[in-house]
Amino acid sequence: MSIVKRPKVESQWYLPAILSGMALTFRKLVQNLLHKDRLQTLNYPEEKYEYSPRFKGNHVLTVKKDGSLRCTACMLCATNCPAQCITIKAAQHEDPSVEKYPISYEIDILRCVFCGFCEEACPVDAIRMGPEWQTPAISGSNFQNDIQQLAYRANLKGGVQSRLDDQERHKAGI
Repeated sequence: MSIVKRPKVESQWYLPAILSGMALTFRKLVQNLLHKDRLQTLNYPEEKYEYSPRFKGNHVLTVKKDGSLRCTACMLCATNCPAQCITIKAAQHEDPSVEKYPISYEIDILRCVFCGFCEEACPVDAIRMGPEWQTPAISGSNFQNDIQQLAYRANLKGGVQSRLDDQERHKAGI
């Protein structure tokens, strides 16, 4: 046997609910205006939020000590990318000790999900997820990052050196 409860008459009226919601909003408005020091907002251009060192932001291609790209065009980052936003074109290097290098390395930032799989798949520490997170642009074509944008943009100050260079120096005892 089920008991059916009839709704109360007050719950059928919308006006009391609307007025109580408006009263709550007005109370919060007055409270925020009187106590600005308690607000949990940042004045964005002047104040910036500090993310943790583990934050995965925009991509960075690392460089060797001589300024050349660390990437060996092995295609592991493009293969491992779930969004399929990385395209690499490889060519043979003039130096016989270097097998191949990328002549074109592009990442479509609008398709990227910033998962970090490309960083983890890279065996030579060629790509990293940097601390930058702002990517303003006017048109969608500006979100196609190429080698110049990924490795040599101005705020990287000449490129980010790979951690593998430090490890090789440590092993050599330098």
